[in-house]
Amino acid sequence: MGRAIIAFFPAVLGAYILGSILSTQVILQRIESLGLPITPRNRFDASWHDVLGMATSYLPLMAVAFLLALPVAAGLGRLLPRLRFLLYPLAGLAAVIALHLIMRAVLGLNGVASVRDLHGLLLQGGAGWLGGYLFYVFTGQAHR
Repeated sequence: MGRAIIAFFPAVLGAYILGSILSTQVILQRIESLGLPITPRNRFDASWHDVLGMATSYLPLMAVAFLLALPVAAGLGRLLPRLRFLLYPLAGLAAVIALHLIMRAVLGLNGVASVRDLHGLLLQGGAGWLGGYLFYVFTGQAHR
């Protein structure tokens, strides 16, 4: 239990930071496709701004999604211990994708602009995958 609590923080932070950066880059790519030049400095500055700026909204939502998904993965991991390496990342992926689909269904909006299309949604799911994998690693299960 203690390892799980400690592992929760890097898992959520990792997923959040990657998700935020990916979201920013998707938006900047869309802007660039309209003919506006985007420099590497613009990309870095915008990413940094979003990582800091989304911390009060997207980070808590992601934490709640992980709070719901990781115990399910842990329960399944007790039944299927050889698949834990896959269960936690899948739980993270499912949690983040579900978060965006639920916000769209309940609120009628996308909380993160980059998830308006499947590509952006899957990239956010990939960030959740990383978070789930980080949870697996930080709980020490990767070294057993």
